[in-house]
Amino acid sequence: MDFFMEMVPPTSTAQMKKVSVVHGRPVFYEPKPVKEAKALLISGLQWYVPEEPLEGALSLHTIWLYPKGKSHRDGQWRSTRPDTDNIEKLLKDCMTRLGFWKDDAQVARELIEKKWSGGATGIRVVIESLEDGA
Repeated sequence: MDFFMEMVPPTSTAQMKKVSVVHGRPVFYEPKPVKEAKALLISGLQWYVPEEPLEGALSLHTIWLYPKGKSHRDGQWRSTRPDTDNIEKLLKDCMTRLGFWKDDAQVARELIEKKWSGGATGIRVVIESLEDGA
């Protein structure tokens, strides 16, 4: 499975959850930017959900293409926040929710790239089965 979601990739991450204390107990919640990032990802992903959840061990390769500024070159690595593991967590949570797989623990191999783009911006997603010995 290989697709490209054209969008300005979100910079809010799953790690941005907040906590407040209600009646002496901690209550975790997602701030508005995280909710908006999830909604953006879900709206882009919904067109690519497989008919049946993918099974077995999977490889997930993502390329996050952010709009470049004046000081960046097209294709240059983005070495600033957000962290790759945090943006990937948010994406995988959305993919699990939509039914790409039964559990994101099935992703046994990951490659995450962040680059600046002078052209199309968005997220390229490539999912491959590892069950055939790949």
